[in-house]
Amino acid sequence: MKNGGDLMVRVMAVGVFDLLHAGHLHYLEQAKALGDHLTVVVAHDETVRMRKHEPVTSQDLRCRMVAGLKPVDHAMVGNPPSVPMYDILPVIEPNIIALGYDQEHAETAIRAGLDERGYEHIELVRVEGLTEDLDGTRKIIDKILSLQWAQKRQHEIQGDE
Repeated sequence: MKNGGDLMVRVMAVGVFDLLHAGHLHYLEQAKALGDHLTVVVAHDETVRMRKHEPVTSQDLRCRMVAGLKPVDHAMVGNPPSVPMYDILPVIEPNIIALGYDQEHAETAIRAGLDERGYEHIELVRVEGLTEDLDGTRKIIDKILSLQWAQKRQHEIQGDE
C-alpha cells in the first residue's frame, strides 16, 4: 500500500496502444510505480478513428496485448466516443490518473472535469518519457518508411550502374 495506510492505491492509465512499443511499456511501468493496482483503459476503435487514425489492430487485440504486460493488473476497452470519458471512473475507482508524457490531454481541462463531477480526490500525474530513439508509434513508422525508401533508392542506384 503505497500511501503508507491500509488502502490500496489504484492507478488508471489510458492510451491507444496501437503498435505496442517500448514507450508504451515505459509509460505503464511509470504508472504502476505510482500505486498498487494498475488498470489500463485501451481506447475504443471509434475513439481512435475520431481522434487519431484508423487503428492498425482492433481494440480487443490491443487490450489483450496490454493485459499481457507485467505492470498491468487489469486492462479494459474504454467507452465509445458517444459516452463521456468520465463515465468509466466509477468502474475503476482510481486514486491517480497517470498521463503519458506525450499524450495531448490538457491537464487543466481534465482537472476541471474531474472537479465538476465530484472527483476532486483523484490525482493527475504526468509521467516521464523514455529517452530512447524509437519511443513512439509515429517515430517507429517514420523509421520503417525511411528504411524502405533508402532500400528502394539503393536498388534504383544499383540499377543505374
